[in-house]
Parts: sequence; structure tokens; C-alpha cells
Amino acid sequence: MTTPLIDREIFFGNPEIAYGQLSPDGKYVSFLKEYEGIMNLWVKSFDAEFEDALLLTKSSSPILGYFWSRDAKYILYINDTGGDENFNVFALDPSLATQSDIPQSTNLTPLEDVTAQIYLTSRLDHDKIFIGINDRDKAWHDLYALSISTGTLTLVLENNNRYTNYIFDWSEKLRLATRSDEHGNSQILRVGDDNTFHLIYETNLKESAYVAGWLPDNRACYLVSNKGDVNFSTLYTLDPRTGETIEVEQDPRGLVDFGSLWLHSESKKVISTSYTYDKKVRYFKNEEWKTQYEYLASKFPDREIGFTSFTSDYSKMLIAVTGDSYASDVYYYDSETKALLHQYTPNPKLKGLEDHLCKMTPVTYPSSDDLPIPAYLSLPLTEDNTNLPCVIVVHGGPKGPRDTWGYNGLVQFFTNRGYAVLQPNFRASGGYGKAFLNAGDKQWGKLMQDDITYGAQYLIQQGIADSKRIAIMGGSYGGYATLAGLAFTPEIYACGIDIVGPSNLFTLLDSIPPYWEAGRKWLYEMIGDPDTPEGQKLLKEASPLFSADQISKPLLIVQGANDPRVKKPESDQIVVALRDKGHPVDYLLAQDEGHGFRKPLNRMALYAQAERFLAQHIGGRYQAEMGDEVSKTLDIITVDIHTVSLEH
Repeated sequence: MTTPLIDREIFFGNPEIAYGQLSPDGKYVSFLKEYEGIMNLWVKSFDAEFEDALLLTKSSSPILGYFWSRDAKYILYINDTGGDENFNVFALDPSLATQSDIPQSTNLTPLEDVTAQIYLTSRLDHDKIFIGINDRDKAWHDLYALSISTGTLTLVLENNNRYTNYIFDWSEKLRLATRSDEHGNSQILRVGDDNTFHLIYETNLKESAYVAGWLPDNRACYLVSNKGDVNFSTLYTLDPRTGETIEVEQDPRGLVDFGSLWLHSESKKVISTSYTYDKKVRYFKNEEWKTQYEYLASKFPDREIGFTSFTSDYSKMLIAVTGDSYASDVYYYDSETKALLHQYTPNPKLKGLEDHLCKMTPVTYPSSDDLPIPAYLSLPLTEDNTNLPCVIVVHGGPKGPRDTWGYNGLVQFFTNRGYAVLQPNFRASGGYGKAFLNAGDKQWGKLMQDDITYGAQYLIQQGIADSKRIAIMGGSYGGYATLAGLAFTPEIYACGIDIVGPSNLFTLLDSIPPYWEAGRKWLYEMIGDPDTPEGQKLLKEASPLFSADQISKPLLIVQGANDPRVKKPESDQIVVALRDKGHPVDYLLAQDEGHGFRKPLNRMALYAQAERFLAQHIGGRYQAEMGDEVSKTLDIITVDIHTVSLEH
């Protein structure tokens, strides 16, 4: 049986419905859905049909996230402009929506060039949230209490001491603050009754710790840390008065970091902990919830169950049912009656095509120094899975994130086109312990790149990949790894696709956003310190820009004009350098995007071009109709762009 060619819009278009939430009183369901091609907010009463929902916003930028106030009176959401990550907080009253009118959205932080942060939504005063705003000092956020109904901001704490987070206990008293010192060490400080701050816990650049919640009596907090001789991050309790820690739990299998702590916001007790191996595993501490979960899991074998939204008493909820080769579904579940009602399918066009979706298989292979590298391998549904064209997809980050098991539209798109796909969790990926995480420090373009290169060699040795038809691609750090792969190991790859990847590590570090100041030393530890001769040597050796003359294979570069993290000159520089050397580059620029493509037409245009590019250089199946998608949404830069100075 021939696998049908699935239209790219099914993989990269907007979901029909997404991010559904129950209101805290259970009377309404809110969700995101397209309005004029952009994901906007909608609401319906619980008993109404989704097609009868009321529109709440008409934003020209996709809504990035939202939540209900605790009394279900307001919906709050965050948004920026064109991907610039200058986030404001907005509020609206959904009860004012009608079929002919949308409620007015109020910008609660109407300031330019700020990135607001939300620390707490009050359970005790439903009109209050605590937020951080960096208008006074772009690098550091002052703490404010914000009235949702009036927009009144009340200063709680002016941040003149490099505070990075503010932590409230169950009684909503400010108990702790975190701080990054001038050397990059992270500190946890107890906030005294007289608003004095007392250091109680500290980690260095090679360690990490964060507060995950509070015990029911507020006597101590839960702390996840890998400080000292601990390799895998572990759950502790931390007494703010004494700084004493007591171990609670670590991975019972001894394989991965502590995953997550699920606390019941009413009883304040632990529901479960979780760990992510090849797949996620939950360990329940509450027998009632364990029974509920096992009941749900029995209804959906070979799937993962995610709890996405609850009523305030936790009796009713929305659950997401997902899997690597399934269209995801969202159900309503009543824990008292065991009623299980289908709500929506985010991507209903996948229904009926699931027999043509591939499985994601965990694999492990040794790198150049024999370090085992975990990865996921996805193969096309062909009779002969040997000697295939292959795409190595490198995740971003790089330090901390990792690829996980589950449905991945990009992977399914490529396997449907006949490509094998490898997703390596190279050293520095998160979840595999401190030693694995830190093994990537100052190894950009070196051992980290070896982890990817040896993935390509693994596929060749297994007979899966045709050695002459291997492509590399990725976004952010994955874009960097693409450039590094073509520059440092040009013999491995037939071509590469770089999406918002840095090319010059000097200019990358020079241009980090001001509100990343707390992580500057951490970045230097990870990549190299530009203020030292040793660091400068590392940065130059690892920057693909300075080895551009080694790039000989076809390259597609994609950039968002408003990207605040990896700015447009990162792409401009490598394009200029390559064209000056007579090497052609396909360069796509999205004027209304930032660090990632949020708009569906832009995404489809990007992957239409990627599809053409890969088919041209490594083969595979090809859906040819794509010209309009690209030309109407992205700038195709085919002539020399403005001169960019190549620093260092």
C-alpha cells in the first residue's frame, strides 16, 4: 500500500481548536481558534457547541497564553508584537461577549519595550495578581501587585539587588526570592518580616535549584536541586528558617533527573511526581488519583494522558490524550461520575490518516568519546527502510531542553515525504543528569557536534541512511548546529536548513536582551567568555562564520526580522560571507516573526521551501505546489543584502 502524500497544511496549519480550559466554576470552556487566520480567544458555555462559541479577541498577533482569574470573572492573556517578546498582560470580561460584540481587552501593563512576568494569581483576593515589570531597569523586574479590575499597580519591591524570581507560600506571603550574583551563582533568600533578605541556599554555574511548591503548613518548601555530589536532580524539603534540606525523592530507577511535582492547590498535598525516561512515568502519592489515572489510561492504551485544566475543586477536568502516531484528543472528565466526554480534536484532519503516521522509536548510540547519546528515530512507512534519505533534526536550547516522545508534526511531515528522521538528545540536553548536562560546556562545535555527527554515522552503520543523502536542520541552537555541521564536517551532510541560528558567537553574546542579564555568566560558562583570551579562542573556533569558506553544500537560512534572541544580523553575516565567497544561499526573511514562526502562512511557506530544498538535494517525495505560499509571506532574498561588518 502506498502512503498518501499528506498536505503540509495538516502538519503546519493552525489547529482547529487549541489550549482549551475549563473556567474555575466549570460553567465555561475557553479556547484558542482562528479569527482571520490568527489564533484568538473564544468562549462557550459548557453545554454549548463549539461552533456556537463567542469571539473574545481580534488580535493580529497569535495569543501566546492565557488563564482565568480564580473567580472566573476575567480571562487574562499575554501578547507581544510580531514576535518581539515585549510581553504585556491583558484582561477581558468574557460575560460581555455577544454574537455581535467582543469585550474590550484592557492592557494592564501599557508600557513599551517591557517584558512583563507573572509570579502569582491570588487565591485569596481574586482581583489580584503579582507581576514583574522591567520598565525602570531593563535588566531586572520590580515586583508589583496588580488589580485586574482597575489596572492599578502597587509597587511591592524595587529590584536593586539582581532578584530573578519572587516566591509566595500558600498564604500568599512573600517568603523567598531568587538572585543571580555578579559571578553567576544562583541564590535563594528568605524574606524576613522586616523585608530583609537572608541567604539560605546557593548553587554555582554547574548546578541548579528551584522551588517547586510548599508543604501544607508552609513550614518548608519543596526544592529540586542537583547541588554538590548529586548527579540526578532530587526532590528535597528546604526549611527557610534554617536552610536545612531533607531528601524526599529521586528517580527510583536511577536514570534521569527529577521531573515534576504535582500539588493539589486545595488540599495542598502531593498528587504525584513524574520522571521522563524514553516516555513519561508518573508515581502517584494519592491512591484516589492513582485509581483515576489508571482508569483513564485503560481507556486509551499506548497513549499519554495529560491533565490540562481543572475546576477549582479539582472534581472536573480536561484531559489531553496524545501519542506519537495519533491525532490528539481532548476530553472532559468528571471524577465523581466517571463521565468521559469528547470535547475536541485539535487537528481533526489527521483523523483517518493515522495509519499513515510513523512511530517514534527510542535509540541510543555512542559518540566520539563513547558517551551514550539517547535519540528518537522515526522511519517512513515504506517496505524497505534501508539506504534512505535522512534528516537529522537538532533541538534548540541547547542546555536544558530535550526531545521527547509523542506526536511531532515536523517529524511526521518528513517521514511522509520518505525521509528517516533522527532527533539526537546530544550532551547538554536536559533530564539526563548534571554530568551529561555540563558535558556540553564549551563544546559548541566540538563534542556537542560530534554527538550529532555520530548520529549520522550510526544511521549509516545500521544501513538506514544513504551516506550521500543526509541533511541537517534545526532552529535556534539547532540552526547553529546546522551551520556548524556544514562548516566543520562538510563531508557528512548533503545540505542544511538553518532556522534562526547564530553564526557568530561574539555577536550573539553581545546582543542578548537586557532582561537576560541574570544568565550572562551562565552563557559564558556554557559557550565561552568573550572577556578572556581563552574564551575568545573558543568562540572564534566554534563560530561557523569564521569557517564559512569550508561550507560547500547547499544551505537554506530562515530568519525572523523581529527576533530578540538571535537577531537578524546573525543570518545576514553568514549570508554575506558565503556570497562573498561565491557560494549561493537561499535566504528567507519573515518581517512579522521573531524567534519562531507563529503564523500558519509563514510556517507553511517555510516548510514548502524546505520541502523543495530537500527534494532537490537529497530526494524524497515532493508536493510541488508551493510558489504562492512562499512569495506572499516571506521575503526571498536573492541578491546581495546590505553590507554587514564581520566582527572579531
